[in-house]
Amino acid sequence: MDEAVKKPEQQVGERPRHGYVRVRGAREHNLKNVDVDIPRDAMVVLTGVSGSGKSSLAFGTLYAEAQRRYLESVSPYARRLFHQMGVPEVDEIDGLPPAVALQQQRGSPTTRSSVGSVTTLSNLLRMLYSRAGDYPRSQELLYAEAFSPNSAEGACPRCHGLGRIYDVTEHSMVPDDRLTIRERAIAAWPTAWHGQNLRDILTTLGYDIDKPWRQLPKKARNWILFTDEQPTVPVYAGYDAKEVHRALKRKEEPSYQGTFTGARRYVMETFANTASAMMKKRVARFMLSTECPACHGKRLKPEALSVKFAGMDIADIARVPLQRLTELMRPYCENASAGREAHPEKAVVVLRIAQDLVGRLGVLLDLGLGYLTLERSTPTLSPGELQRLRLATQVRSNLFGVVYVLDEPSAGLHPADTEALLRALDRLKAAGNSLFVVEHELDVIRHADWIVDVGPDAGTHGGEILYSGPLDGLRKIERSRTREYLFGSRAPPKRRERSPQGWLRLRGVTRNNLRNLDVDLPLGVLASVTGVSGSGKSSLVSQFLVDALAQHFGQASSPEEPDEEDLERAPVGTIGGEITEGLERLKRLVVVDQKPIGRTPRSNLATYTGLFDNVRKLFAATKEARRHRYDAGRFSFNLPKGRCPTCQGEGFVCVELLFLPSVYAPCPDCHGARYNGETLSVKLNGKSIADVLAMTVEAAHAFFADEPVIARSLNVLRQVGLEYIRLGQPATELSGGEAQRVKLATELQRTQRSQTIYVLDEPTTGLHPSDVEKLIVQLDGLVASGSSVIVVEHDMAVVAASDWVIDIGPSAGEDGGRIVAAGTPVEVASQSLNSRTAHYLERVLAQDRGARLPQP
Repeated sequence: MDEAVKKPEQQVGERPRHGYVRVRGAREHNLKNVDVDIPRDAMVVLTGVSGSGKSSLAFGTLYAEAQRRYLESVSPYARRLFHQMGVPEVDEIDGLPPAVALQQQRGSPTTRSSVGSVTTLSNLLRMLYSRAGDYPRSQELLYAEAFSPNSAEGACPRCHGLGRIYDVTEHSMVPDDRLTIRERAIAAWPTAWHGQNLRDILTTLGYDIDKPWRQLPKKARNWILFTDEQPTVPVYAGYDAKEVHRALKRKEEPSYQGTFTGARRYVMETFANTASAMMKKRVARFMLSTECPACHGKRLKPEALSVKFAGMDIADIARVPLQRLTELMRPYCENASAGREAHPEKAVVVLRIAQDLVGRLGVLLDLGLGYLTLERSTPTLSPGELQRLRLATQVRSNLFGVVYVLDEPSAGLHPADTEALLRALDRLKAAGNSLFVVEHELDVIRHADWIVDVGPDAGTHGGEILYSGPLDGLRKIERSRTREYLFGSRAPPKRRERSPQGWLRLRGVTRNNLRNLDVDLPLGVLASVTGVSGSGKSSLVSQFLVDALAQHFGQASSPEEPDEEDLERAPVGTIGGEITEGLERLKRLVVVDQKPIGRTPRSNLATYTGLFDNVRKLFAATKEARRHRYDAGRFSFNLPKGRCPTCQGEGFVCVELLFLPSVYAPCPDCHGARYNGETLSVKLNGKSIADVLAMTVEAAHAFFADEPVIARSLNVLRQVGLEYIRLGQPATELSGGEAQRVKLATELQRTQRSQTIYVLDEPTTGLHPSDVEKLIVQLDGLVASGSSVIVVEHDMAVVAASDWVIDIGPSAGEDGGRIVAAGTPVEVASQSLNSRTAHYLERVLAQDRGARLPQP
């Protein structure tokens, strides 16, 4: 064991003067009973490979204990309002101040949450309009609530404060009017038996289901799609129109009585009432969102919209980018009384609110968020953007003596924006706070006062404190995976250069800040799309390109459970641009995003990748299973015949303790195994099905070494750096980056991948540099199999390893949305006059060249 593990206080460098947080015997998750001293009033970065135990120490131990101590001081009722973490597995923690956690998370799933509400800036604006707005003559004073679309006092009654009306059209429900109803022209109708039932009912009602939809009378088409009538008629299954007519005339006994439902009614009722995420996603594809005709998308009642400030109503000012909003409000900080002599109280209100607004906005601008608007809904924000919004609120709060625990604050940041982030973190530290930062970004690590390196590897091979001390001392720790990247001693893997095999030509792209943009995306290579945060990368790739290709291939743009923002995506036929060339070279689109692979603990790595099906078949083929006539379904914890009846296959029971955190205890009958005793008695090479689910990917790979199909799936998971994940680990416990790699591994298992285009949005999120190397190898493998890979990325290691780079900018928001550089990494790196990426890319390329040179 390194000396650093035993005595962190004896590391090279001067000890900070203000004391330490002393942790003794931390055993949370994979931490191996570790002791560590971490200085207060300093910026401390916790590093290590993905899955090494950094977050278990920072969030599962330090923050969880700080929260527990704080909540003991508040009333039992107030505790119920908090999302309480579990009590950490640790012997002792001394010197721990109150803590604030800023974790990576997707935005609120509701479009009613916005940048303005997260930062509380909307509250200030509402007060400004209420107390100092210019009212029309004879209109009464409105309270601040009347300027909120989320309140009954303010919400437009037509759209209930959403700003949009959701409906369907003939074209959205019948995308190909050349088809007949029998050929499923009404794509919005259900598939399988239910759809056949509706077609049979139409035959009984006298409609021709074998005539192309476009040839049917307009009146008939409208009734089939839009009627609210639900007639019940006899159905003669398998009869054609003539046979049905004859049967009705003879009053034959029907197969059954069927009730008709119009296509629009089916879509709207299914979306509103279904409990199935898959069904909701399916019908959402046929719905269009249009601007509310009453409020014109402004979400408020006319009375609120009639009040103006600086010549704008509150909805208009919420649409102004934060950079321009700051410029707009700054004059009022100095001379609020201009033109308000008759109302001195208004002048005071304007002065106070304007000063507070500009102060808060200044922090947001420092963090590189000036391109956002207050009305931007949080579901459309990246986890990195959302965390920076919350960080800005903390910087402005002027708290003192707090520990801020941050989870990869550089996620989603261009290197140029990372510099602004570091300035904000320095402000927090200078105010007398401590920063404990979980981070992989090398520039952030180099900026730290103190490093805690956890590892050496992931899962059971990690959980040790390899080093705790000032940065330079890490050079001596040979077991550290971080050391070789920090100090430039590792040469990147050699790659062969590839040239584009064709081009996907995008023309007239208009989406968010992209205005009539033309761009050529290379095929048959690994291409990176770069640019500062908010420049338009995701608008181009994750939105326009994905929507356009999904429409071309006739598939959903995302297979996961829909969020409200899915309805905001461009409807069919209005995606804002076109692909004029290159589609003939592609047969399939695969989007590998960071949305969760499941919303409940029943979804896990084994079920999502499909390897669990093969495992269950192996158990069903054992002598013991055959003797009892157990099929593969017996070994599913989702089916009653095999699962534990007490916990319903959950493996735990929840005990509600009112004002204390709910306690999740192992099931008293199956003891967390999820299955009943009969199922657990079946063994495969001495292991039960529960034992297999408890294995890590690494352990399972050794266990199933003689099963080619399963071993291949597990090997791919190892290759993408997930060897530490347990097969049965609930999907809800996976980070966005881990979920993305599970999806990538699932795709890599396919044997046929040629003529596929893969789109990935920041796949390096949550990855240590050593894991980034593994990712690049996998992406190269996709290209080698005949596919095209398009990556939206900030990590310069990935950009430098790409075959082609497209840089969007030059800045964010209105100052972005243009192609500033395109070409090979070397070509883009030489265009520093146009591209803000060029400098950072050249630095990485120079480091790569230096690392490849023979060392003296």
